[in-house]
Amino acid sequence: MLLPLLQIAIVSALLIYFGKWRRNMRRRNVQSWDDLLRQLRSDWSARDLSSQFLWKEGLTATTDDIWQRLDGPRGLWAMYQNARVLLEMADYASRNALPGSQPVDPMLLEALRSDAMQIRLCVLMALGQYALSQATEGVKVNAFRAANIYSGMAARMTTLLQDHAAVIMPDFVAAM
Repeated sequence: MLLPLLQIAIVSALLIYFGKWRRNMRRRNVQSWDDLLRQLRSDWSARDLSSQFLWKEGLTATTDDIWQRLDGPRGLWAMYQNARVLLEMADYASRNALPGSQPVDPMLLEALRSDAMQIRLCVLMALGQYALSQATEGVKVNAFRAANIYSGMAARMTTLLQDHAAVIMPDFVAAM
């Protein structure tokens, strides 16, 4: 008697999950560029991470400098949230490429997806360590890794937009 009820509960939970997932995917596919720009965290900017931010990968600062520039956990959380939005922007650019332009390189999209996941993992590890031990060297190293990957992702995103959606490029640079 209990087994059929458990099966019904599991199937119902899966159906609700897939229904929400499908609704979110549909919502994501109809978003405009302006909607995506509004989702970027405007209260924090990564421009302080590097003098060549958006144009060149890599950081030229120490882990302590990056921790200060990030403003600690506040900047880490902003990178976590912006990583998802940058990924959605890459998908938007690939779906809405200019007529006559080359299709978006699948390897570039895969690199952006990988970057987004790595950023999110590094940020979660750093925030977890920060919650347990405040700003130790391990926290700063994970924050540096996340910032370095974020800088590279932003540079690749800039390249993608320059090549496939140059019209929306100024809005992206201003929002970042």
